[in-house]
Amino acid sequence: MAKVVVMDHPLIQHKIGIMRRQDTGSKEFRTLVSEVAMLECYEATRELPLTDVEIETPICKTTVKELEGKKMAVVPILRAGLGMVEGMLAMIPAAKIGHIGIFCEPGTHDAVKYYSKMPDDIQEREVVVIDAMLATGSSAIAAIQDLKDMGVKNIKFLCILCSPEGKNALEAAHPDVDIFCAGMDEGLNEDGYIVPGLGDAGDRMFGTK
Repeated sequence: MAKVVVMDHPLIQHKIGIMRRQDTGSKEFRTLVSEVAMLECYEATRELPLTDVEIETPICKTTVKELEGKKMAVVPILRAGLGMVEGMLAMIPAAKIGHIGIFCEPGTHDAVKYYSKMPDDIQEREVVVIDAMLATGSSAIAAIQDLKDMGVKNIKFLCILCSPEGKNALEAAHPDVDIFCAGMDEGLNEDGYIVPGLGDAGDRMFGTK
């Protein structure tokens, strides 16, 4: 069984507190999403493999560490995941970016894929799937299955807020995928929104509501 990591760093919790406020505007909300993603990325990449490389400093030759093998790929689930990309790239600027578009059918919350574009060598990379919210879990489950169908073997999922229902659903569908979130909320309401949550993350990021 993969692990679930809820990050309780004071900076993350402070920023999420501001994001939750209904009077936080789109510009500030987008900035906070990016900053929280950057802080989460630090923890989610803690176990990346390293290799020794010999270099020459201005003083002498020495051995240093660098990331081993292919660099990572980051795959945002459109559209709320887009707001997290900049923060992830601030930490891993060499990462390739894939995109997957999924929406949930109103009422049933069934996931429907409408777009997918990945790096050609995606199956050779460690992939971090990102989305602002893990609510019912249907979008994350579908996105991860799509990547597995492409041959991707090493996948992590990173979100800002998570519901117990979404966590349980994702664990059941993909028990090999680690989950990283900045907050675990109480649950879902009848419309499938996380409570207390922060509303519709995509709408708040892009000012569409």
